[in-house]
Amino acid sequence: MERTIMSEFVAWKEKAGRKPLVLKGARQVGKTWALKEFGRRCFAKTAYISFFRNQRMKAVFDGDYDISRIIMNINIECKLEVTPHDTLIIFDEIQECPRALEALKYFCEDAGEYAVAAAGSLLGLALHSGISFPVGKVDTMSMHPLSFREFLMAMGENQLASLLVGGADSVLNDFHDTYVYWLKNYMYVGGMPAVVQFFSEHKDYGEVRRMQNQILSDYEDDFGKHIPKEQLPRVRLVWNSIPMQLAKENKKFFFGKIKEGARSKEFEEAIELLKDCGLIVKVNKVSKPAVPLKTYTDFTAFKLFFVDVGLLGAHSGLDASSILDGNELFVEFKGALTEQYVLQQIVSDTAYTPYYYASEKATYELDFLVQKNGRILPVEVKAGENLRSKSLSVFHEKYRNDLSVRFSLARACAQDYLVALPLYAVVRL
Repeated sequence: MERTIMSEFVAWKEKAGRKPLVLKGARQVGKTWALKEFGRRCFAKTAYISFFRNQRMKAVFDGDYDISRIIMNINIECKLEVTPHDTLIIFDEIQECPRALEALKYFCEDAGEYAVAAAGSLLGLALHSGISFPVGKVDTMSMHPLSFREFLMAMGENQLASLLVGGADSVLNDFHDTYVYWLKNYMYVGGMPAVVQFFSEHKDYGEVRRMQNQILSDYEDDFGKHIPKEQLPRVRLVWNSIPMQLAKENKKFFFGKIKEGARSKEFEEAIELLKDCGLIVKVNKVSKPAVPLKTYTDFTAFKLFFVDVGLLGAHSGLDASSILDGNELFVEFKGALTEQYVLQQIVSDTAYTPYYYASEKATYELDFLVQKNGRILPVEVKAGENLRSKSLSVFHEKYRNDLSVRFSLARACAQDYLVALPLYAVVRL
């Protein structure tokens, strides 16, 4: 299947002053496959090293950081000759070998001619536990589950995927029903690569759900293996509370909903650990909708989302029959699935960091805010057929912004300061 991150890999390869690449992301989002495919497409040779249960290669980094010695050992391990400029060196599960992570600094300083890429599903957890990260000596990227655009390509709908980016609104509208059909399937299947691959071949919704539940089980197994025992109960409580939290009208995360009397201080580290695993996305509130948004972050208020809409549906017990029930799928859990979907597309298929905003007296709330070209762009998500945008209207009256965006199941159109886009076109943000 095609992943859009491949173009970012190519840009990294060709960049002047390139540093070793560190690819972050949750387990099973396709990091290893993507790096190997990048090596196959863009290099004459690929030297792949996994540090998972590989004591032999871990021992190589127990000595000094002499790059020529390390390269010689990679040659032996991979049974090829690593040569500058035409070989991609991949260090996988690098969190299992902290000294290999530290060695990236020396590849940067002393051997920049080598193309080195590292990946680790639990790298964030390892850093959380005190492993040193070579700050300033690496380039970093994040990988996510397949976006809706990538899902379309995996289904063989390459032209529909292309139209999302370059097609006129009128052409999008011509194919509206087809897009909604695939969007319903994506809301159920999600973007985990193995699940998408299976669905593209078999269209078996029952097996899709079984695979998603297995992924969720694998994630929870990771909690027990890698998260400090004293934090484990809190991590599980946070993880299991997210669907319920998103189903509230006010989707701000309330600690009291986890368990009675819970306080933020008790669960802050648990939330950070889940973030470090790449399993949740934290969207902070801003105290003021002004540039730069980051400086107005309110760290006491936030919303939590899953890494993948399909996994959220599985964790919530959503039945496959919902795909057939008109547009009810989009309003399940008070639109929680739809807001999760839009958040996922913003994170995976745009360049923006999402925040959200609520008025001081909580009279209205904007689902998301992004900063675009030096201005604030409010984003509203509509799951049902009622398209009145009260929050956008109030926001416009107060701040006189010249552009707002509403995502819904309606067709694309422009109305004064409001641009209405269909849910399947979040990439156009």
